[in-house]
Amino acid sequence: MFRDAQGFTYPLLSDLDRRVGRTYEVVRAADHQYANFPERFSYLIDPAGIVQRAYNVSDVAGHAAAVLADLAELTTEK
Repeated sequence: MFRDAQGFTYPLLSDLDRRVGRTYEVVRAADHQYANFPERFSYLIDPAGIVQRAYNVSDVAGHAAAVLADLAELTTEK
């Protein structure tokens, strides 16, 4: 399994029917060049299950820093 090979200790989602992708609005248009591949997004979800931020992971270099900055901001607001 990919998860085991990477040493992840948490479950990963495999969205074969794209139901979750449609829910999070990350499925590409049918006529898109890469229609068979989902867009890469990550989400900052609060303890109540509310999506506080969404990140397009195409900006890989700045992704972690953006998430950490937003997490710090959201935790100081409360």
